[in-house]
Amino acid sequence: MGQMTPRTVALVGHGASGKTTLVETLLATSGAITTRGSIEKGNTVCDFDPQEKELGYSINSAIASTQWLETPIHLIDTPGYPDFAGQAIGALAAVDTALIVINAQSGIELMTERMMKLAAARKLCRMIVINKIDADNVDLPKLLGDIRERFGHECMVLNLPTEHGQAVIDVLSNASGESDFESVADAHRALIDQIVEEDEDLLAKYLEDGAEPAPETLRAPFEKALREGHLIPILFVSAKTGAGVPQLLDTLAKLAPAPAEANPPPFYKGAADDENATPFEVSPEAGKHILAHVFKVVSDPFVGKLSVFRVHQGTLKKDTQLFAGNAKRAFKISHLYRLLGKEHIETDQLQPGDIGAISKVEEIEFDSVLHDSHDEDNIRLKPLTFPQPMQGLAVETKKKSDEQRLFDVLHKLEIEDPCFTVERHVTTNETVIRGLGEMHLRAKLARMAQQYKLELATKPPQIDYRETITGKAPGHCRHKKQTGGAGQFGEVMLRVEPLPRGEGFEFVDEVKGGAIPGVFMASVEKGVRQALADGVVAGFPVSDIRVIVYDGKSHPVDSKDIAFFTAGRKAVIEAIRAASPIILEPIVNIDIDAPETAVGDLSGDLSGKRGQITGTQSRSAGTVSLSGKVPLAELDDYQGRLKSLTGGQGSYSIRFSHYAAVPATTQQQLAAKHKIVGLDDE
Repeated sequence: MGQMTPRTVALVGHGASGKTTLVETLLATSGAITTRGSIEKGNTVCDFDPQEKELGYSINSAIASTQWLETPIHLIDTPGYPDFAGQAIGALAAVDTALIVINAQSGIELMTERMMKLAAARKLCRMIVINKIDADNVDLPKLLGDIRERFGHECMVLNLPTEHGQAVIDVLSNASGESDFESVADAHRALIDQIVEEDEDLLAKYLEDGAEPAPETLRAPFEKALREGHLIPILFVSAKTGAGVPQLLDTLAKLAPAPAEANPPPFYKGAADDENATPFEVSPEAGKHILAHVFKVVSDPFVGKLSVFRVHQGTLKKDTQLFAGNAKRAFKISHLYRLLGKEHIETDQLQPGDIGAISKVEEIEFDSVLHDSHDEDNIRLKPLTFPQPMQGLAVETKKKSDEQRLFDVLHKLEIEDPCFTVERHVTTNETVIRGLGEMHLRAKLARMAQQYKLELATKPPQIDYRETITGKAPGHCRHKKQTGGAGQFGEVMLRVEPLPRGEGFEFVDEVKGGAIPGVFMASVEKGVRQALADGVVAGFPVSDIRVIVYDGKSHPVDSKDIAFFTAGRKAVIEAIRAASPIILEPIVNIDIDAPETAVGDLSGDLSGKRGQITGTQSRSAGTVSLSGKVPLAELDDYQGRLKSLTGGQGSYSIRFSHYAAVPATTQQQLAAKHKIVGLDDE
């Protein structure tokens, strides 16, 4: 591969590990910017959003590019707090290497582990960067031990701090030297041993004569070890002083994989729900058909919709005609941009491995594949797994005149964030926004107020309960109506049985001999579906149920769609009421980071809310990570409770786990309020 092939790198890790400052220092050291900004002054390249400047941490991913040793390096800075994980996870689809940044003071935190696992699952090359090595009260030998214990002994130092964290010494090219801790000679030997294991000839020669392999023979096995996760290099830096930053740039330019050296991105050909979809090999060659993948969409009030993508194959030029996904109509690229934070720098072309952007093309969506030939229709990139947004807020506009605008704005926010959803509940007449946590939703509300001048009133939403059955039961309804000349007649016999949790709904037609004419069976199913959607016990959707229609009667003149619709609806309601129905509630996994001293109070509080702690893990000095399960209904004011129990030191995030039966008293309270229209009032 030529020296000019780009390297693509995402900086991921927990909040406050210093990713944005590190990007700033990388850009300044490599000459991409002349002066280094700071978080405190609110003038960094990557935290350019007014909200980020005000809060002092990243809430969006941001792209910046630079060059080192004539090699283009594309950097994606990502947010570190779990509430904004959608932006960090999305960036993994665009890069070949994940740099997991760890704060030397706070050690391995929640997002360190999460991003480490996600990057491994995506088969990305991983490197660990330990930042803030010059800070007070850091215990680097202990942190190194923790990393090896948590992530395996393939985590090996590529350099070591020296001169009390003011500089670093490279252990790949130095067989001896001074470091602040650990022996350079031992680290060098261990690293060489690990690398040569990837090359049989090199290993045989090395074992035979014991001589050091020549440095140029090590790059290919180093790459292979990176690709296979056999080696996860650890580098030490101080983003503040710049110690170790030139060495990190050297590593990215010389040792991080170029697109052709990385594990191939998991493209496949076939419809999204096609089980027989086949893997599709993308080749990062400039002369082939264009294939690019959109990993980020931004609704910008000034530039309109901005689609940010990675080019995987072919050369993208200005004025090219492209298709988005399976669209039949092409669009023309009138402006092609490279990004440096908020700056959009016009460019004429982008090569494989480059990250770029196009504005004002409405048909492009998050996760779209862009291509220039119908040969590449139906090609997709294996989707990443995003956490399900569980934290909800019911919102309404303070001004009646803003109602229509609210949905336009919410739609814009929804298309750019895979972890933000908008639900319209007709039964409760609520508009509910859902995100990954309180910080996430607060950031959306602030953005609506600042950017779109939209003031909203909020309240806790109704819980997304479900209903299901625990037994089998028959149901029957003969619907007969005579009004003047024309009548209605339809009779339906069915039975219901439970399906395993999460299976949804199954409709089975077992009617023999045309007892219900085929033409009316769709109406029976429609009536059944209507009853399930409206709920039977307490007005919540019924799921995990099989409905088997086995008999019925019709009338040659009076049978009509409406008659079978009504009979199907009433028969299934009767059956569900007889099948020991229960109400289910969402249970969430909760992760809490808090001071060790608060563990007892937090466990007590959670068990008082029908929850339980399932695991604890010590973090850095005096802090601990708790994981547990708790009903979503009990987390109404959890941020406030957590604040008072931890003196403002705690944070939490939730993820959907499963549905479980509500306590009998709750079921009685919910059921008491419910009446089925057209049945209970007859």
